[in-house]
Amino acid sequence: MANLWRISALAERHRQLGSKLEDWNGMGTAWTYDSDTIDHYTAIRTKAGLMDVSGLKKVHYVGPHAESLLEYATSRDISKLYPGKSAYATMLNEEGKFVDDCVIYRTGPNAFMVVHGTGIGLEMLTRSATGRQVAILFDDDLHDLSLQGPLAVDFLAEHVPGIRDLPYFHHIQTRLFGCPVMISRTGYTGERGYEIFCKANDAPLIWDTILEKGVNYGIVPCSFVTLDWLRVESYLLFYPYDNSEYFPFKNEKSGDTLWELGLDFTVSPTKGEFRGGYEHKRLKDKERFKIYGVVLDTEQAAQMGDTLWDGDTQIGVITCGMYSPLSKKSVAIARVDVPYAVDGKALTVKGSLEVAAETHSLPFDDPQKLKRTAKG
Repeated sequence: MANLWRISALAERHRQLGSKLEDWNGMGTAWTYDSDTIDHYTAIRTKAGLMDVSGLKKVHYVGPHAESLLEYATSRDISKLYPGKSAYATMLNEEGKFVDDCVIYRTGPNAFMVVHGTGIGLEMLTRSATGRQVAILFDDDLHDLSLQGPLAVDFLAEHVPGIRDLPYFHHIQTRLFGCPVMISRTGYTGERGYEIFCKANDAPLIWDTILEKGVNYGIVPCSFVTLDWLRVESYLLFYPYDNSEYFPFKNEKSGDTLWELGLDFTVSPTKGEFRGGYEHKRLKDKERFKIYGVVLDTEQAAQMGDTLWDGDTQIGVITCGMYSPLSKKSVAIARVDVPYAVDGKALTVKGSLEVAAETHSLPFDDPQKLKRTAKG
């Protein structure tokens, strides 16, 4: 039985929708509902969908040394963040290998909120804070409701003044349905979307009211597994499922470089010294594999662990696949040998299915990221 030591204030809502609340990060999370994932995916791609992602680790770092703590531990130039600005960042170990990703929100001169995934970033920061003037608060009273899709802004504009002017990766303190909230223009779908951070006590009211008032916008509750469909199309990695923790090297311990994962863009151009930074630079052009896309000649979705072959030679493995009822394409994220990280390489997929496939650059959907960064 899973050790669910974190409680979602929306647990009963999820059960009413048919979820068994599977464990994720210690919190019971609605991986599936009784309704069809196809409908959830279609809603977010064409209208809007509401998802509870409160299982993310939400942590406040406050004090005179908070900035220097995050500066050394993450890949971003923290000095460039101002109150109301956030950034997607990665964290490395001393060997220059990826161990976590996070979104860093600056909430004040000496105050930050960091939203961690499932990696060890929180533990690393907690150890590094010893002897520094920084307080660390793991905040499960703060819930995270993610409203994603092209109509999300139209719905929120009826209730939140100025929301159309909120740029990508910025956040505001405001009120929604009378409740104090922080709304961030972020998400994990590749669509224009917003994360609504609220008190646990207010989460049921906000959840219910969005679904009630959002009927005319086609807003529906969406399960967590929908993210797998969306992230494949939008090239959003999910630690550890795309990493060597799941797909170990034959003669090396786990640990991938940012160059291999395609996350080297998370290192700010103005970044100074940071944990693993020297090794990160040294490992450039030493990739052992590359994350790349694959298009399959089928109407079925590939499964995690399906292998990729060029004749009799295995050249890669699929980490996550999906079939889109909108684009009518079966696509997948894969770990491939470096020479195959180019468009148009003919391959064969073997495993849960055996079909022809072809390499394809990522992301599949909205490669210029125009949807998530749109203005107005």
